[in-house]
Amino acid sequence: MGRVDQKVALLTGSASGIGLASAKLLAKEGAKVVLADFNEEGAKKAAAEINAQGGEAAAIFLDAADGESIKSAINFTIKTFGKINILFNNVGLTNIQKDLDVVHIDLEEWDRLLNVNLKSVLQGCKYAIPHMIEAGGGSIINTASMAAFASDAIRVAYGASKAAVVNLTKYVATQYGKDNIRCNAVAPGLILTPAAKRNMSKELLNTFAKYNALPYHGEADDIGYTVLFLASDEAKFITGQTIQVEGGHYLGNPTIPDFRDMSKN
Repeated sequence: MGRVDQKVALLTGSASGIGLASAKLLAKEGAKVVLADFNEEGAKKAAAEINAQGGEAAAIFLDAADGESIKSAINFTIKTFGKINILFNNVGLTNIQKDLDVVHIDLEEWDRLLNVNLKSVLQGCKYAIPHMIEAGGGSIINTASMAAFASDAIRVAYGASKAAVVNLTKYVATQYGKDNIRCNAVAPGLILTPAAKRNMSKELLNTFAKYNALPYHGEADDIGYTVLFLASDEAKFITGQTIQVEGGHYLGNPTIPDFRDMSKN
């Protein structure tokens, strides 16, 4: 207990999944948390659950495509809890119907995804950093993706936006480190969030599992514990880094699982 005691955290995209898991863990370890999400009702319900369990939480509507909404969420955090020490920029979108290959991608979808997945991270940092400096420093954590490091047949906008988040993380770390602000990112692989469980078939999950180094899939708490670590003073000498939390899916030669299958025959 107490790994982030008396710190104040704002988490975007936190009504469910990775954001919610992170909010619960931060609250359990002593942080006061603000859950910001487009699903305002879900965020308020989650905040109420945290409060019922002895934590301190509040919720606010957030449209990550709107800079004024991001600024309002940060101002709400300051007004509610007096400061901000931790910012988890977690909102992200993907659309496999429109975010296709380079030739066939919907260009309006390109603009939309870069606005939400990248510009929202920039704006979160832009509006939070002055308050963090006033508070004596802070920790910013950005959600990247393994799509930043490995290309795919589709989702070119998603991959490009997440690669940019990785580099933006380094820029923030470099520019504001002397102000005692750390900035890191976490790059999840396949994580079994409620949405993933709803939308991914057993066959597709088994395909991912085949190429994992570990014999299981990741859970939302696996990212949440990484966020908690990066938010805490345990990570006080870590900045500008992207921690890959992906079960070794991208670790080895991609033919290894196939050769293993061949050797069994």
